Amino acid sequence: MAVIVQKYGGSSVAGVQKLREVAERVMRTRQQGHQVVVVVSAMGGTTDDLLAMAKQVSPNPARRELDMLLSAGERISMALLSMAIRELGGDAISFTGSQSGIITNDRHVDARILEVRPFRVQDELARGKIVVIAGFQGVSYKKEVTTLGRGGSDTTAVAMAAALDAEYCEICSDVDGVYSADPRVVPGARRIGTLSYEETQEMAEAGAKVLNAQAVEFAKEKGIAIYARATSGPLPGPDPSSDGTVVRKSPPRMPGTVVGVASERDLIVLDSDASPADLLSLLDDRAVAGKQLHIFSGRTNVVISRENLHDEVRFREVLESGLHGRARLVDGLAAVSVVGAGINATYANVRTGSQALGEAGIQPSGIATSSFRITWMIPRDRTEDAVRLLHGRFIESQAPLLP
Repeated sequence: MAVIVQKYGGSSVAGVQKLREVAERVMRTRQQGHQVVVVVSAMGGTTDDLLAMAKQVSPNPARRELDMLLSAGERISMALLSMAIRELGGDAISFTGSQSGIITNDRHVDARILEVRPFRVQDELARGKIVVIAGFQGVSYKKEVTTLGRGGSDTTAVAMAAALDAEYCEICSDVDGVYSADPRVVPGARRIGTLSYEETQEMAEAGAKVLNAQAVEFAKEKGIAIYARATSGPLPGPDPSSDGTVVRKSPPRMPGTVVGVASERDLIVLDSDASPADLLSLLDDRAVAGKQLHIFSGRTNVVISRENLHDEVRFREVLESGLHGRARLVDGLAAVSVVGAGINATYANVRTGSQALGEAGIQPSGIATSSFRITWMIPRDRTEDAVRLLHGRFIESQAPLLP
């Protein structure tokens, strides 16, 4: 029997009735003759509620204690879903991240998976059971509970699929796939039938609420296909891209085509003329991960997501004292990006996007590129305008690029 891994996000398990609907979908998958592993997120809003509670107790909570607290959300979901499956006649067992063999590094709040040892999962599958796993969490090689950061349940699911040599990994949420932009911002956003691993990673890194970037990294390494689908939709048919998004190796598409527009609103730029070695050492000591790093002509710029900065007040104090005033934090910025394979083969896309933004009175403070992405740093209050503008220019109109 083929192994199928399914992941259900927080909105899919946000209440008893939704848990029952997920249980029914899991049972339909099992009845097709598959071995089923289910990874669940915390019930909708639980993680944010726990984090808010922690902030009320302590403005700068210890990252280890945050992991102990936040990992509780997924444990609630896994136990309730296992009970719901049993009520439908299924034989289910729930495991925490550590029980299922998710081994991570020792970095709290945003740990990375080092290894998956799914021995207990394999044993229970061999006994005919449905295995329900708490996503977003693991255990470090020091035997500490760790969490994997936002979207970490995706990482759990794909890493487990790779370890079990699953046929595919199904990521289920309240939307029917990955869209060319956030439909709440861009009414004309389109569902993308197929994406390459690289395009999906870039969209995630650029702030799109799609699959977790580390999850896609695992899938790419092991060649696991990812099906992004709606929980309320049917099970995958012969062509899963017809009613969802399939992430796999090199989908057929003309090089240079922009497939998506993504944004991240709450960014801080750290600008410094201090020694890069001193600056980077300070960031590592404070476990502050930067999204982009630029070192040139004696200045260092690091783009930081405020979402990953759990102790900003203390960080500002350490930055001032440790670097003696040779660093400043630039706030009020956001990033808007266009993504696609080969979009930087020439500078046409950079020029076209920059011209469109400029004509709308949006003046970028910086531009960065990769093989699959162009990112403009812009004023935060113009984020949605910029997303709609670039989506219209690159995707809806499909107008010729600048010569």
